[in-house]
Amino acid sequence: MVRGQRNAGPVLWHRKHDHRCCMEDAMARAVALCRRRGARLTAIRRRVLEVVWQGHRPLGAYEILETLRADHAGAAPPTVYRALEFLLGHGLVHRIESLNAFVGCSEPGPSHGGQFLLCRTCGTAAELNDPRIVLAIEDSALESGFHVHHPTIEVSGLCPNCRPSDAAEPND
Repeated sequence: MVRGQRNAGPVLWHRKHDHRCCMEDAMARAVALCRRRGARLTAIRRRVLEVVWQGHRPLGAYEILETLRADHAGAAPPTVYRALEFLLGHGLVHRIESLNAFVGCSEPGPSHGGQFLLCRTCGTAAELNDPRIVLAIEDSALESGFHVHHPTIEVSGLCPNCRPSDAAEPND
């Protein structure tokens, strides 16, 4: 995205969102990124990424482990944590701090914090990647002499699918 360009918004809340295509694209980008970097996307790492991308709801490590054990009975927590560390390190997933959970990165590659809209009803997370937000944070931090390394914003609310269409949402 070009500096100053506005993001059109989370595509997953559009009526025409094709999650199968979304997941296939994410996996193809992950394979290509790892190939370019000479990083090994092992079968376990790939499977953990597939589990994370099964939906747009952040998953905790033990939820991932439970799904992983269906294919790999001997999988243990360190297996998942090592895979997640690799995926985080290559910008393929994000950690949602407030939930202690992981979600696939919609723009993998360069390290970025991102902004996340988290629906408190259905649990869906949408990544924004709006450069204006990053610039505002960096500019304000710079005025204070603070250097930003990884700006991540998590915003809780209701997605269009969970929000009553005829009622205004209170700010709670």
